[in-house]
Amino acid sequence: MTITDWVHVVAGAFILISLALGTWVHPYWLFFTALVGANLFQYGFSKSCPMAFILKKLGVPESRPGQGCCQK
Repeated sequence: MTITDWVHVVAGAFILISLALGTWVHPYWLFFTALVGANLFQYGFSKSCPMAFILKKLGVPESRPGQGCCQK
């Protein structure tokens, strides 16, 4: 899986978890859902994502093998 795949997986998990916590624990957990949504929104414009930086440091590949821009 690539960085983009993992960003979507982590964001989806955070949203589902915070919705569950907002429903069963305290409504303030819904602010976490809004924060994740706002981060995804700004990523669409800036292509800058804190989770992507963390995943890159952990060694997650940016593209699938054989699909790089300059590979033949």
